[in-house]
Amino acid sequence: MTAVHRAALEAGGPVLRFDNPLDESGNAVGMPVVVNLFGTTERVAAGLGIGLDGLDDLGAFLAALRAPTPPDGLRDALSRWPMLKAALATRPRIARSAPVQQVVHEGGDADLSGIPVQTHWPGDAGPLITWPVVITRPHGTAAEDVGLYNAGIYRVQVIGRDRAIMRWLPQRGGAAHHRGWARAGEKTPVAIALGADPATLLSAALPLPETVSELTFAGALNGARPRLVAARTVPLMVPAEAEIILEGWVSGTETAPEGPFGDHTGYYNPAEPFPVMQVTAITHRKDPLYLSTYTGRPPDEPAIIGEVFNRLALPTIRGQIPEIRDLWLPPAACSYRIAVVSIDKRYPGQARRVMMALWGMLPQFSYTKMIVAVDSDIDPRNWDDIAWALATRMDPARDVMLLENTPMDYLDFASPRAGLAGKMGIDATTKIDTETTREWGTVMRTAPEDAAFAADLLARRLPRLGV
Repeated sequence: MTAVHRAALEAGGPVLRFDNPLDESGNAVGMPVVVNLFGTTERVAAGLGIGLDGLDDLGAFLAALRAPTPPDGLRDALSRWPMLKAALATRPRIARSAPVQQVVHEGGDADLSGIPVQTHWPGDAGPLITWPVVITRPHGTAAEDVGLYNAGIYRVQVIGRDRAIMRWLPQRGGAAHHRGWARAGEKTPVAIALGADPATLLSAALPLPETVSELTFAGALNGARPRLVAARTVPLMVPAEAEIILEGWVSGTETAPEGPFGDHTGYYNPAEPFPVMQVTAITHRKDPLYLSTYTGRPPDEPAIIGEVFNRLALPTIRGQIPEIRDLWLPPAACSYRIAVVSIDKRYPGQARRVMMALWGMLPQFSYTKMIVAVDSDIDPRNWDDIAWALATRMDPARDVMLLENTPMDYLDFASPRAGLAGKMGIDATTKIDTETTREWGTVMRTAPEDAAFAADLLARRLPRLGV
C-alpha cells in the first residue's frame, strides 16, 4: 500500500481508498484505508478551508495571533471583524452523542488488530499509526478546560491488542503534559483521534502560539464551532466527527523500545525508549475509514504540508525580521535543514545578521543546518537563480560563516554528536560599501519596453507558425 501511495503522490495523483486491506496473514481487516489526502498543496490549502491564493491572508492571521495589536478606533475594529468572527467560532459545542461513538469497544473488547494499521517500510519494527491527533491536557485541569488542551501529531507504534508506544519528543506539548502527570505520580489520560477532519489534523501540525489550543483553532479554519463529546473511559473531550477514537492512559514509568522506523530523513531511526499507552476503549463510526500516510525521503505528505506551512509562517517571520522578503525551505532537504532567504539589503553585514537572527530568534530554525542569503531580485524557490547568486555574488573565503556546537536534530546522522552539530551561513548577496574593495558589476536586464514588444510580437506571430 505504501508503494502504491508513493507512486500516486509522486505523480500528483488523487486521494486513494483501499476497500479490502489484508493483514500480514492475508486475512481481511474489514475497514477501508484512505491515503494521500494531503498529496498536493492545493488539497492542503483546501483542508485549511481556503485556496492557495488565501494562504497569505491566513499567514497574516496567524502572525496577528502571535503579536496582536489593539484596534485603532472603530474603523480598524471593523476591519478586524473577520478575525474576531473566526476567534468566536473556536468556542466548542459539547454534544451528548456523536458519530464517533456509534460503536464502542471497552476493556477487553478494545482490540487494535481490528484497525488496518500499516507497516510501511521493509525495515520497520511493526505497525505504525501515522496520522494520529493525540489529545492531552495539563495535570490539575478539568476535562471541560478545552482551551488548555494540546493536540499534536505523534508517532504511535502498535505493540499489542491494547498496547501502544507514544513517541513524543521532550519539547512537544504532549510530552510536557505527560511530565506534569508523572510528577504527580499519575498516569496521563490520552485520546487519539484517527480520521479527524482536515482542519483539526492540520491545526495539530501548525506552529500555533502556546496560548491557542490546536483542537479549538480548527473552528477558526472551519468557520464553525467544533463539536466535542466526552470520551467514554478517560476524562477528556474528543472530536465528535472523527472516524475513530482510541482512549487510554500513558504510564509515567513504563517504557518500551520504539522503532526502528523509516523517517522523513530517508533513513531508519534507531529504536529508543518511549512511554507505553494502555488502551481502555476504541470507539468509531458504524462504517469507519482509517486515514493513513507514510513518512520517508521527500516527497511525502508531511513535506507537501511543509511547503504550505512555509508560506503561512512568512508573515510571522517578517514580523521578527522585517527585511526578509521571501523564504524557502526546500522539501528535498527534509523541509527544514536548509533555508534560502531573500532580503532587502541596505547595509554591510546585513545578510549575516539575518542568518543569525533566524537561528537565534525563531525556534523553528534551531535545526536548520544551512542558510543561504540572497538579494530580493533572486527567487529563493528557483535553484537556477540560487546557483547564479552563489556563482557570482559569493566568495567562499569571505562569505561563508561557520558555527560550532549548536543544537541539531538528533536524527541528523551527519552530526558528529547526537543533538549537537555545526551550522553554515552563505552570504550570496551583492556586496556593498565596506564588504568589498572592488567595483561591483551591473546586472544585465532587458529594457521593459523591449520585453513588452517581444512578448506582443511572439503572441501574434507564433500561433501562425503552429508553435
